[in-house]
Amino acid sequence: MSVSSNAPLASSNLLQRTDYQGVTTLTLNQPERFNTLSEDMLTALQSALDDIAQDDQVRCVVFAANGKAFCAGHDLKQMRATPDKAYYQALFTRCGAVMQAIVNLPVPVIAKVQGIATAAGCQLVASCDLAVAASSARFAVSGINVGLFCSTPAVALSRNVSRKRAMEMLLTGEFISASQAADWGLINRVAEEGELDSAVEALTASICAKSAVAVRTGKAMFARQLAMPLEDAYAFAGETMACNMLADDVAEGIDAFIAKRQPQWRHR
Repeated sequence: MSVSSNAPLASSNLLQRTDYQGVTTLTLNQPERFNTLSEDMLTALQSALDDIAQDDQVRCVVFAANGKAFCAGHDLKQMRATPDKAYYQALFTRCGAVMQAIVNLPVPVIAKVQGIATAAGCQLVASCDLAVAASSARFAVSGINVGLFCSTPAVALSRNVSRKRAMEMLLTGEFISASQAADWGLINRVAEEGELDSAVEALTASICAKSAVAVRTGKAMFARQLAMPLEDAYAFAGETMACNMLADDVAEGIDAFIAKRQPQWRHR
């Protein structure tokens, strides 16, 4: 696959780059506005995610951001300019569609967080499969501070952290540190200052070293079984695993394990 530089998509608010491993990085590029999820940004994100979903060469997606903030949530000035219920419903529906597109991508999605991730920006982190943050990063669902309960961010947040911790964040609007976010389950790893890039690269390299068939099968299965009753989840998991066992990569992986050699995946 060819490797592109940080080239603009339809909107220069979002940059896209794919490396030789098939890791696609989407970089929020509105630093002067703290990378808010403006209408233009949501449009660019939806378009990029739709394209990625159809690209079987992509192995992993990383969400990154330029500037001091990862994402400060919705553009409040833009929202205040159109005080109309239908407009707000359409906006939150569009944002929810982007978050669901992330969840439904066939490959793992990693948030690479620096600075602040607030409100819908925190929702973006919570919607990703994995998250790595710089030790100075901070997280909040702060709508409550302006009289707005962060209802849509609550959907993603409550699927990552415990009920009481989610409610504490939602009701107080207070920031939590990167170490707290890791302890509470919002993120996976905390990187020391200057080591965020290498920490994310190590994680993507580990994922890309695995069978693409197994990774794609696993992401789809994991999300679906969470919504099922226990008995149904086991039935679905057993069917998925039986089908996975018939893949060429599984035969190669088991043979390599027995022979004590590195597997040569047929599907990268």
